[in-house]
Amino acid sequence: MIITSTRLQMTPLTPGDWRLFQTLHSTPEVIAQCFDAPTETELKQKFDARLQPWHKNANHWLCLVMRLCDSGQAIGVTGLSMSEDRAEVGYLLLPPYHGQGFGTESLQALIHWALSEQGISRFQALVTEGNVASERVLEKTGFKLVAKVPDAHSLGGKRYADHVYHFDAALYCQPA
Repeated sequence: MIITSTRLQMTPLTPGDWRLFQTLHSTPEVIAQCFDAPTETELKQKFDARLQPWHKNANHWLCLVMRLCDSGQAIGVTGLSMSEDRAEVGYLLLPPYHGQGFGTESLQALIHWALSEQGISRFQALVTEGNVASERVLEKTGFKLVAKVPDAHSLGGKRYADHVYHFDAALYCQPA
């Protein structure tokens, strides 16, 4: 499986992507508004789960490595996980690639692939309160804020709300 966009090529995570995965989940600038750094054991379990072959009815995440088309440089991960009939999407980017539109580009390509290849048309994303950059990415991709869940989780010992975003691709594919 290869998903491409203008600047990115996205392929399933492999055992050789461990260093990238580890860096993304331990770099303060990446995780600061997402989650607390996992232990090495938790991270290895998370990585191993994402190496499993993915299908639409899988109970684990499809994890795709984002690489720059021109150089092959790995810059982050993107992916989705099914829950009922809605796919939760997410992404993590290395700090040098923040603010350059790669999150938006990866989600647009992922959603297009999910709709055209998997028949998935309903999507969700959860964003920690205060993560304005990720909220902008979702809004640019067509997501709408549908709920705020107070005290949904803890980061660094402080409680934060989750902002729940939805996107229904079928609404964008209706004839005029």
